Amino acid sequence: MSDSQALLESRHFLTRSVPLFSPVNWLVAGWRDFQRCPLPGLLHGVLVAVFGASLCWWIPDRFWLLGGAFTGFLLVAPVIATGLYAISRALERGESADLATALTVWKPRDGRMVTFGLLLALAGTGWVLTSAALIWSFAAAPVVTPEDFLHVVVLAEHGWLFESWLLLGGLLAAPLFASSVVAIPLLLDRQIGVLGAVLTSWRVVMANPAPLALWGAAIAFFTLFGMATGLLAMPVVIPLLGHASWHAYRELVGSAVSPAG
Repeated sequence: MSDSQALLESRHFLTRSVPLFSPVNWLVAGWRDFQRCPLPGLLHGVLVAVFGASLCWWIPDRFWLLGGAFTGFLLVAPVIATGLYAISRALERGESADLATALTVWKPRDGRMVTFGLLLALAGTGWVLTSAALIWSFAAAPVVTPEDFLHVVVLAEHGWLFESWLLLGGLLAAPLFASSVVAIPLLLDRQIGVLGAVLTSWRVVMANPAPLALWGAAIAFFTLFGMATGLLAMPVVIPLLGHASWHAYRELVGSAVSPAG
């Protein structure tokens, strides 16, 4: 599909402007969905926590690498929550929702979700490697533990390592957030190509820069909170954000065509 065709496809979908504090409503609605159907969300969160713990066990003395891996999680999180979008969609339609509802979306009828997931995974891998190379090359001392990262990178008295790390991360995260904030729920819910979904996501962000900046900050806050608890809060954080992301999509994107499926 050409860029012009994707743009035309995207314009079939109306974008709505929302109030600044709409993310609060999305979180409240996401929490309700989690309470109504908790098992799939808990399993998603537990799997994320187990994966994070496995990383810590596998490379416990390489926080110069783990730092990028944990922050890179934010880039691929929209894919991880795909099953939770399906749960919220079913609840919204008044349909029964259970673990099978979430698992079904992992058997896509076409390659759109796989393609988008691979693109996000490549971006996440790129950030992990970039972060690791930056810290490994410019840190004044080895960064082995989280305490080392705090003292050698964050609180370093000389140089601009932490500022450079944040700047590079932001330069990568901002366009990826804009590309994915509603793209995967849209791909799940409608017949639209990957590029058309990405363009729609960008249109949504341009129409709502402040609310979506707040939403991005909320996602980062809850995710970092989950990590700061030693991943113990992830079984709640992941479903909360996943279900809330569906409600963000539903409020931000309208359509002039019938939904698929």
